[in-house]
Amino acid sequence: MPAFSLDPPQSAWCAELRALAAERLRPLAEKGEPGHVNRALVTELGQLGLLERLFTSGAVDLCLMRESLAYACTEAETALALQGLGAHPVHAHGTPAQRDRWLPRVADGTAIAAFALSEPAAGSDAAALELRAEAGASEPVAESDGGARWRLTGEKCWISNAPEADFYTVFARTTPGAGARGVTAFLVPADRPGLTGTGLDMLSPHPIGALSFDAVPVTADDVLGEVDRGFRVAMGTLNLFRPSVGAFAVGMAQAALDATLTHTAERDAFGGKLKDLQSVAHQVAEMALRTEAARLMVYAAATAYDEGAADVPKRAAMAKLLATETAQYVVDQAVQLHGARALRRGHLLEHLYREVRAPRIYEGASEVQRGIIAKELYATREAAQ
Repeated sequence: MPAFSLDPPQSAWCAELRALAAERLRPLAEKGEPGHVNRALVTELGQLGLLERLFTSGAVDLCLMRESLAYACTEAETALALQGLGAHPVHAHGTPAQRDRWLPRVADGTAIAAFALSEPAAGSDAAALELRAEAGASEPVAESDGGARWRLTGEKCWISNAPEADFYTVFARTTPGAGARGVTAFLVPADRPGLTGTGLDMLSPHPIGALSFDAVPVTADDVLGEVDRGFRVAMGTLNLFRPSVGAFAVGMAQAALDATLTHTAERDAFGGKLKDLQSVAHQVAEMALRTEAARLMVYAAATAYDEGAADVPKRAAMAKLLATETAQYVVDQAVQLHGARALRRGHLLEHLYREVRAPRIYEGASEVQRGIIAKELYATREAAQ
């Protein structure tokens, strides 16, 4: 069973990341417009070398980055994560031409990536995708014009960085009625004819939008991986990023816990400090217990991924599920212990309260994670018989 503990260089790096997030990234985040891509923030992430690490580091380092940035600047964390999510399929499955064109620009923060999987009627059920990739002749749209061609027709929804991304990793159905086996991943530049989008006004401040595909032309040069094997591209990406969603959640939980420790130690109440009330002290202990348990599960899952363990899908689902549910609990309790001040616009906990809800839904809702865990458990049982 993979175990995890930080070594001194990792601890020092996390402290450095927290300081960078507070001193260099948070001021840029505060200048951004909610609901829109903050290109200045993304560029700074590139200049700091953090975006390049998305392609040179393993799952543990990804989690360390996401937890550390989330602690001090959730906007910076999310900007980094979305670059990784949108570009990882290109890194892992792209052709040399695709990688050479896009990955250096993602790494230096000059190109915005997006992962376009969810649809209005196919969010958590990724195998039910309806965006159609219809075969047929089309004009050349790439420098190399060969192989099969398709036109993409349909809708995508709840896509982070849409409609402002420079390219999209798009999952479309190439074989009707084939479920997960008939999905293909495409790299689609944002300037393709027929591709339009609109922003959505969401609770969380990062950019989310909908995309419309009106016979958008793609060729074999745009395929990521193999035709009809795009579901593997999607699940491979999610198996890497689900534990790191948990790390994002742990970072938020730790920030809420630390704020609560300070508040309860300093706040006068009932002739003493809040921390002197047993009910308060026990609640803070419970918050710390759950946060640490979630952290250990996140890094155990990340370690398993880096070691190529067979049970990564189960561990990734467990890590995301426990950490996101834990963060929701910890932030909610922190708000309760702070009282009305935590509800004022601009308070750290008001910000975290809005941020913490979405991770329980995206990249597979909590219910989906429970389904994955159960499926993997029964499959292991059957294999052992």
